[in-house]
Amino acid sequence: VGLDAARFFFLMHSPDSHMDFDLELAKERSAKNPVYYVQYAHARVASIFKKAEGAKPDSKKTDLLVTDEEKGLIKKLIRFPEAVEDTARDYQVIRLTRYATELARAFHDFYEKHRVITDDKELTGARLALAEATQIVLQNTLGLLGVSAPEKM
Repeated sequence: VGLDAARFFFLMHSPDSHMDFDLELAKERSAKNPVYYVQYAHARVASIFKKAEGAKPDSKKTDLLVTDEEKGLIKKLIRFPEAVEDTARDYQVIRLTRYATELARAFHDFYEKHRVITDDKELTGARLALAEATQIVLQNTLGLLGVSAPEKM
């Protein structure tokens, strides 16, 4: 089991609770493995930017983000400072692993239903801004947990 998986799995549980470490799940490279799922969301955003071919994020066009998945992802991103503040207050790091997993789920849901790079340049810019914000927050969350945020998987 790699360091990232071990660290994430231990942080997923409250220190005062019983923990069964699922060795097979920790080694698995699929969406069932929570650390892989979160890291894959980060890598997926990096892949989007490689394919963007010069398209730039445009945070001035966020009014174009109107779908349920886009709004859900934005709401999840907005909760990051609160999650960090609450964790700093009571040291319940489990909150950050849960937040990272929920953010990754919101991003994957958005990505599976909507193309980020479209023929509409303004919509593409807005969606790239959303993807960039997601990547930054995932990187910050994983960094706080001491887990790497790979660009490629």
